[in-house]
Amino acid sequence: MSAKNKLNLFDTTMLVVSLIIGMGIFRNPVEVAKSAQSPSIFFLAWILGGVVSFFGGLTYAEIGSRYAVKGGFYKIFSYCYHPAFAFMVNWMLVISNAGATSIVAIVGAEYINPIIMPASLQNPMGIKITSISTIVILYIINFVGIRLSAQTQNLLSMIKMVLMALLILTIFAGHPAPVSHTNFAISQEAWQFTDYLKALAVSFIPIFFTYGGYQQTINFGTDIENPVRNTPKGIFIGCSLVMFLYLAINFAYYKVLGIEGIAQSKSLTADLAKVFFGEIGFKFTSVLLFISVLTFVNSAMLTNPRVYFAMAEDGVLPQVFKKQNDKSQVQEFALTVFASFLVLFLFFADSFKELLNYVMFCDSVGMITSAATIFLLRKKSKEILGETYTIGFGKVLFPVIFIAVYTVVAISSLVENKENLPTAIGLFLGGLPLYYILKKAMDNLKI
Repeated sequence: MSAKNKLNLFDTTMLVVSLIIGMGIFRNPVEVAKSAQSPSIFFLAWILGGVVSFFGGLTYAEIGSRYAVKGGFYKIFSYCYHPAFAFMVNWMLVISNAGATSIVAIVGAEYINPIIMPASLQNPMGIKITSISTIVILYIINFVGIRLSAQTQNLLSMIKMVLMALLILTIFAGHPAPVSHTNFAISQEAWQFTDYLKALAVSFIPIFFTYGGYQQTINFGTDIENPVRNTPKGIFIGCSLVMFLYLAINFAYYKVLGIEGIAQSKSLTADLAKVFFGEIGFKFTSVLLFISVLTFVNSAMLTNPRVYFAMAEDGVLPQVFKKQNDKSQVQEFALTVFASFLVLFLFFADSFKELLNYVMFCDSVGMITSAATIFLLRKKSKEILGETYTIGFGKVLFPVIFIAVYTVVAISSLVENKENLPTAIGLFLGGLPLYYILKKAMDNLKI
C-alpha cells in the first residue's frame, strides 16, 4: 500500500475527533444536569469523565501501537483472549452500530429538512428521502477511495469545530448564569455523601457515552501511515482537543442557562445559539447538528467494514468481506453491505431504539476487557514488535483507573435499567453458540 493511500497524522486526529464528537455533546448535558443537580457535581463529572477518557485514550494509543492490524478492536480480543470472546463482544456491536448510525441519520434529517425541504415534504417521507440521500452520497465518497473519504472527514470535522467554537463564544456575551433557587437547591439540602456519589456515578453514564469513540481508531491499523507513531499521536491530540471543546461548551451552557436551565432545556444547542444569532439560531443549530451527523455517518463507513474484515479473517464471515481494491484501499463488498444495512435499518429505526438501550452493558464489557489487553500485549508484543509507543508514567495506574471507572459505569447502567439486564446478558452470551455455528458453516462452505 502506497503512503498516499494511507491516513496521515492529521487524518487520524480528525478521525478521532469525529469518532468522539457525535450528537451526544448537544443533548447529553441535559441528562447530566438532571442527575448532578448542582454546578459543582456537573463540572466535576465532566472533568473526571474527560480525565478518565484521556487515560483510556492513552491506553488505546499503546494498544494500537503494539498491535497495528485492520479491525484491531475485534482482533485484540482474538489475539489476547479467544476468537469466540472476540465475536461475543463484537457481534451485537456490529449490528447496533448500523442501527445507531441509521438513527443518527434520521435525527440529522429531522433538523435539516425544515430548511432545505419544501412544505410538501415536511413529513416522514421527506425525512427518509434526506436520510437515504445522505447515506448514498457518503457511500459514493467512501467507495471512490480512502483519500477522498478522509479529506471529506477532515473538512466536515473542521467545520463542526468552528461552529462549536462560535457557540463557545457565548461565554463572552455578558449573560450571567441564572441562580438556582427552586427544586435543585432545595433537594440537595437533604443529600448525604452517598447521594453525591450516586449522582456522580449516574452522571458518568451519559458522559462516557459522549466521550466514547476514540477506541475505534485502532480498527484502522496499517491503514494509518506509520501506525506505531501516528496512532498514539492522533489519539492523544484528538482526545485533548475534544476534552477542551467539551469543557468549554459545557461552561457556555452553564453561563447562559444555569444548571436548572440546562436540565429543563428541550433544545439545548438552539437555546445557546439564540444568544449569538437571535431568531436564526434555529437554522445555525440545524446546520451544526446536520454536519455532526455527516461526520458520524462518514466515520462509521470508514470504521465498520474493517471489523467485518477482522471477522472474515477469523472465519466467521465469508472471505469476500476481506476483499479490497488495492488502488482505492476500499473494502468494496464490506462497505456496500454496511451501507445496505443503514438503508434497511431506516425503516425499522423506531423499534431498533429499544435494542440500543441493551448495548450499553456489552459496550462496557468491551471497553473493560479491551483496555485490559494492554497488560497482555506488553508481554506478547515483545516477541513480534520492535519499537512501540508506551504510556510511560502511569502505565499501570492509568489503565487500572480507566477499567475501574468503566466497571462503575457498567454497574450504574444496569442499576438504572434493571429491566434490560436479562436481555443484555442474554444477547452477550448468545454470541458464544452463534460463533461456533457460523464458524462451522464457513468451514463447511469454504467461502
